[in-house]
Amino acid sequence: MKTDRDDQHTAYAAFLRGINVGGNKPVKMDKLKKAFESLGFKNVKTLLASGNVVFEAPKASASVLAKKIEEKLKKTFGHEIGVLIRTITQLQRIEESNPFKGINVTPQTRLYVTFLSEKSKSGLKIPYESPDKNFKILRATENDVCSVPTLSPNCRTVDLMDILEKEFGRKITTRNWNTIAKVLEMTKS
Repeated sequence: MKTDRDDQHTAYAAFLRGINVGGNKPVKMDKLKKAFESLGFKNVKTLLASGNVVFEAPKASASVLAKKIEEKLKKTFGHEIGVLIRTITQLQRIEESNPFKGINVTPQTRLYVTFLSEKSKSGLKIPYESPDKNFKILRATENDVCSVPTLSPNCRTVDLMDILEKEFGRKITTRNWNTIAKVLEMTKS
């Protein structure tokens, strides 16, 4: 797969927001792939039912691509689906920055990357740690937030997503660090 160093095409990842969660906004991955291909995108691959799509397209701004994809998905699936776009090179830079270095990972630990669709207006001092020590935000850039929740009976993933939405807006989507690694692996084949 080409990276965004190619003059004519760029490799992108699209992260869909809120599909296939608790039976809401159902999207079949084979139909999703066909929808992307119908837009003229090449080398379309999907990963997991949470809505991760890797594809190649002519260079364009992320907002233009997202709008085009959102319009197609609404026509195809009958409901609005938020889409956040990153180039594969942007994802590689996150990986190379090793944002979770030094984190002691236990079975209760989650490593998350939250993609932002607009510049954050959060007033949190970063790095941030919740008073109960169950949630840390390691870094926040204009494009993404890297966070580490430690799950417990009093601290569930949904509670942590509420914190992220409150601080960084509703037009975000979060992926496990393992998912990002798999997306990047997909681009190597």
